Amino acid sequence: MNDSSDFIDSGATWDRLVERVGGQSWPSSTLYVVATPIGNIGDLSLRAWQTLARCDVIAAEDTRSSRPLLDAWAITTPLVAAHRHNEAQAAQSLLARLAAGERVGLISDAGAPGISDPGARIVRAVRDAGYGVVAIPGASAVITALMASGATSDENPAYVFAGFAPHRAAARQSWLRQWCALPAPVVMYESPHRLEASMRDLLAVCGPSRKVTIARELTKRFEQVVTLALEQVPAWLADDSHRSQGEFVLIVHEAAHAAPGQGLDAATGRLMDALLETVSVRDAARVAAKVTGLPRDVLYAQALERSRAGNR
Repeated sequence: MNDSSDFIDSGATWDRLVERVGGQSWPSSTLYVVATPIGNIGDLSLRAWQTLARCDVIAAEDTRSSRPLLDAWAITTPLVAAHRHNEAQAAQSLLARLAAGERVGLISDAGAPGISDPGARIVRAVRDAGYGVVAIPGASAVITALMASGATSDENPAYVFAGFAPHRAAARQSWLRQWCALPAPVVMYESPHRLEASMRDLLAVCGPSRKVTIARELTKRFEQVVTLALEQVPAWLADDSHRSQGEFVLIVHEAAHAAPGQGLDAATGRLMDALLETVSVRDAARVAAKVTGLPRDVLYAQALERSRAGNR
């Protein structure tokens, strides 16, 4: 097994790659939308480095956050601010630069601009004005989390990205019911101070057996990626206070489905209705799963639907 002591830094290889990338086409009057690292400074691609160094100006979500990255890569291109509060005005300023034949870079604090980050409005304005837009791919928290989770497969590659959940509990539960009913894994972002509340809402909406992947501090020193049943999450968080810290990507796995021939028949429906007269939705699903052998997620969803119908 190779380790760092076996790695040989070949200057000749680096020089050859820089020459090959540098010899590619770099059209002027073009907006370059560049993905930047989400935590690990080594994840800036060679092409992204060359792009940002060749631009005449870089529009950044936060110039103070972006400057250390550019300094580390010896990129001296001037920075201008382009964030959600000034995006419309910044677009007009950048259009003037494109009209003058400049190359303009666009970056966010981390990851891909325009993906749950500012930038899309600028891209649309540039396209509408007839100028070229070139995307320089790179790090993405969404894709990184999916790669580490096993939530998708080549047979079923579908997933949906929902962004950040609403702040208020009632709105968040309604939002989660909408997204988590889809027949695909749901990727979302969450902040550390709302993580536990969101997990409680997910448990209430999706049931105890639904799988969730928690990916925290991706690409950083204390990266963690775990997949648990929702009922196991509170204990996992309580076991180590550090697990509630950092930046989070959550993946709610697709709900389990009954196997062919395991549909909820009339007898199962009657059992569920009887249980719901005396116990909670969660307990009704748990008991019914033991009696029938059906997946608890399926029974939880059925119990939740019947409980709501009975309260109308």
